[in-house]
Amino acid sequence: MPRTGYIDHIGIGVPDLAAAKQYYDELMSVLGLREWFDTGPGGPLNYGPDGAQGSQLFFYEAEEPGAYSRQRTGLHHLAFMVASRAVVREAHQWARAHDAVVLDEPAEFPQYGPDCFATYWLDPHGIKLEAVCHSPEAS
Repeated sequence: MPRTGYIDHIGIGVPDLAAAKQYYDELMSVLGLREWFDTGPGGPLNYGPDGAQGSQLFFYEAEEPGAYSRQRTGLHHLAFMVASRAVVREAHQWARAHDAVVLDEPAEFPQYGPDCFATYWLDPHGIKLEAVCHSPEAS
């Protein structure tokens, strides 16, 4: 019998959990994600889709100092699939309003499949983020 597996969660260490909370609490509402449960003071942050089903993203306070680089072994970037191209554009506007370094304006990226529309930027810790939609423009 074939097995189907899914990613339950991904955990990421950040140098400043309080700053990450402030940034990601606001961003996640733009992307359609929310905190699932309170982990208590100093506990990790957690975000996932409404309905408490699907992959979660956790942020932990890093225990060892060090700069993040997507050029080294490890996490390259986080991609958030959103409901529409309008949400991709909204995420881009949100990132701009928060003085993010924008790597790619909202555009089609056909090398990643038909109807791939995305924007890329860096969070305050230098982690590359992507908002992506795989649907054509709504008419």
